[in-house]
Amino acid sequence: MKCLFKDNRYIDYNAAGFRKDLIAGITVGIVAIPLGMAFAIASGVKPEYGLYTTIIAGLLVALLGGSRFQIAGPTGAFIPILLAIVLQYGYEDLLIAGFLAGIFLVIMSFIGVSNLIHFVPRSVTIGFTTGIAVIIFTGQLGNFFGITGLEKREFFHENMLDLIKQFHTVNVFSVMTALIGLAVIVLLPKIAPRIPLLLVALLIPTLISFFLFPGKLETIGTAFGGIPKTLPTFQFPHITLSKIVSLWQPALIIAALGAIESLLSAVVADGMKSSDKHNSKRELFGQGIANIVTPLFGGIPATGAIARTATNIRSGAVSPVSGVVQSLFVLAFLLLFAPYASHIPLAAMAPILMYVAWNMSARKAFAHILSIRSGDSIVLFTTFLLTIFIDLTIAVQVGILLAALSFLKKMSGKLHIEKEKLSEVEIIKFGKDHPDSLMKYSVDGPIFFGTAKVFEDKYPQLLASGATTLILDLEHLSVVDATGEAALFALLNDADKKNIRIIVKRLPKDKAPLFKKSGLHDKIGKDNFFM
Repeated sequence: MKCLFKDNRYIDYNAAGFRKDLIAGITVGIVAIPLGMAFAIASGVKPEYGLYTTIIAGLLVALLGGSRFQIAGPTGAFIPILLAIVLQYGYEDLLIAGFLAGIFLVIMSFIGVSNLIHFVPRSVTIGFTTGIAVIIFTGQLGNFFGITGLEKREFFHENMLDLIKQFHTVNVFSVMTALIGLAVIVLLPKIAPRIPLLLVALLIPTLISFFLFPGKLETIGTAFGGIPKTLPTFQFPHITLSKIVSLWQPALIIAALGAIESLLSAVVADGMKSSDKHNSKRELFGQGIANIVTPLFGGIPATGAIARTATNIRSGAVSPVSGVVQSLFVLAFLLLFAPYASHIPLAAMAPILMYVAWNMSARKAFAHILSIRSGDSIVLFTTFLLTIFIDLTIAVQVGILLAALSFLKKMSGKLHIEKEKLSEVEIIKFGKDHPDSLMKYSVDGPIFFGTAKVFEDKYPQLLASGATTLILDLEHLSVVDATGEAALFALLNDADKKNIRIIVKRLPKDKAPLFKKSGLHDKIGKDNFFM
């Protein structure tokens, strides 16, 4: 049987394919349940909101997204920005920010932003990704050690100082539980790599703490009142103009971060399934719709999850049906087993989030870029520090600005103006009577706002060479913008004052329209172009 899937493509789909999708979907669902709850808790909201997000966003992205294998849900990358919104504005405004982020993503899908995402420098993405990993990892130290009296604060250093002050309240049972979970995470892949790691890492310490030292450490039930055994109810957030004004910027950061991570996840899926390529515009559209709908049911922002998507493919998925199965599996867990989740210790979830942070830290890429000791290193380290000590919004803005300045500095060295030997044809045509008054220079590189100063510093030397006729060979002129155009006009005006004739040789064809529209062609004169 052939079934229609994304991008109007038909694939052979039969009972065998459905069995593969069923197994893959259940496998991913097993992984998604502990992560959904853990990411929600780390973001400052109740664990069930993470499950709602996994169910709704996972289903909508599977049906509407641009990758056949994409699994969407809450991710670690969102934790710092979501926690900051919750602490500053509250949970209700987080839903509005998520809703606005969904609208931004839909707009992005129509205006082709998917292509612009690739222009975000790697030094910026590695910097904030590693910074996020540090925040997630250190944010779980309190649960790992069972420290009491901690309050979630907006800034990293405040949380660390609070942790140090309250360290005397360490709970030995929490430490034991967390160490058991950590041991499972480290040892299980070596002993039984096919067993779902995160679920087992959650179940074993939970069972041990429940039977051996019940009531001795904080659990989901004691901290959040348990997880309701019900479906989420529909409720449209109360959106006002003042809230839009205050939340549009964090919403835009959520959208940009979601776009980057979802497209990166889709690219990873393409690499694992070389015969399939995702549709970037459709992927952003699907992510946008998911983030518009999810907050209406109390869910938090979601994006494509790289680890879960990779698990989906490794588990044998052949179509988006696996994503649908994953959502239904998590829904079944919510309806049937949610009350039992109240017994899960927070100390058992801490190693799972620490494991996620360690995997997302991009530590090797971070060390490599830092070792180069270039402009990229400065961008990386600045973005990293701002992500940790200020917030992700400022970090991304400053990181991209520094990367742009670093790029301009590099490009300023790409413009070369060199004296060239005159050809016999040039001497005969332009300097037959006075060959000594003829000079030729080649312009190699861009003349734009980043190199205009270099050009302006150079041309007085050209005009002071004693030549009455100056040939500019522009064969390798790569870019001219409005600033470069103004610099060329300034050269021509100074040449006129000194009665120096400017000859333009081998102007690239793609630059000719700009010269005509700007007036440079008329200023130089038709007879002074030598092709």
